[in-house]
Amino acid sequence: MHLHDVWFVLIAVLWTGYFFLEGFDFGIGVLTRLLARDRPERRVLINTIGPVWDGNEVWLITAGGATFAAFPEWYATLFSGFYLPLLVILLCLIIRVVAFEYRAKRTGERWQTGWEQAIFWTSLLPAFLWGVVFADIVHGVEIDASGEYTGGLPELFGPYALLGGLVTLSLFTFHGAVFAALKTLGDIRARARRFATRAGAVTAVFALAFLAWTQGDGGNARSLAAAVVAVLALLAALGANLRGREGWAFAFSGITVVAAVAMLFLVLFPDVMPSTLDPAWSLTVENASSTPYTLKIMTWCAAIAAPLVVLYQAWTYWVFRRRIGTQHIAEAH
Repeated sequence: MHLHDVWFVLIAVLWTGYFFLEGFDFGIGVLTRLLARDRPERRVLINTIGPVWDGNEVWLITAGGATFAAFPEWYATLFSGFYLPLLVILLCLIIRVVAFEYRAKRTGERWQTGWEQAIFWTSLLPAFLWGVVFADIVHGVEIDASGEYTGGLPELFGPYALLGGLVTLSLFTFHGAVFAALKTLGDIRARARRFATRAGAVTAVFALAFLAWTQGDGGNARSLAAAVVAVLALLAALGANLRGREGWAFAFSGITVVAAVAMLFLVLFPDVMPSTLDPAWSLTVENASSTPYTLKIMTWCAAIAAPLVVLYQAWTYWVFRRRIGTQHIAEAH
């Protein structure tokens, strides 16, 4: 296997890790308005991800940096052609960070309500737009012979891309609801499980349509296997949630995210951005990659640093593994 193939796999792993972790992170943000009934319950939901949300975003930074270093042509075309959707995502992530940090700085009703609304919208929009972006990457966009995106903004929001956005939004919300049931106590825990059942049913409808469309459009045997795993894991997550097995439900919802993202990358390979104008103009792992020497240096750096980051993040989740409820929220909040 060539190093550019290895780095395609590594970047796929980074994006998969990001969507697995940030997926329930976004879902919790959406649930602050759909599940929580009052401010203490919203605080409970926010506290379930309080110690880990910033660590989850490390995966995004690493995935973007790895793409820039390993596949500069892919990075250039992606971030120039998809500039506006990615800019909206970036702005949402920035505002979301500020909202988490500033919400409790003052006790005024208007102040806290405004930041709570910001958390909701800056979780919902990226959850939807990431699905749009990756659906476009897999489906292909208008790339010319020089590797430049020649389409406009409307072309990025076709039916397939919009369906992809609905899949990620519903899947992340379901993933977040299962995580909320796993991490909370009392009435909000029971309501999170009931909400997860409804969200999972909606996700199943969107996911089946999207996975079938993706497989029919350019799938192969490996992508079909990943799609089957994703569907079975989603059904298993729904079953475990109905039985109150919250740990298993979260594990299976995580497998659903992992298998669905893996399917997209299996359909995409060996392209990194297919061209709908001419397949010969597509960006591939070969014509979009850096030099072999650059990839070799990156491989050594990743082999040393990546395990340390994973171990530290796993330790963080272990330390903050206990459930919380409204009884743990201070009166001042």
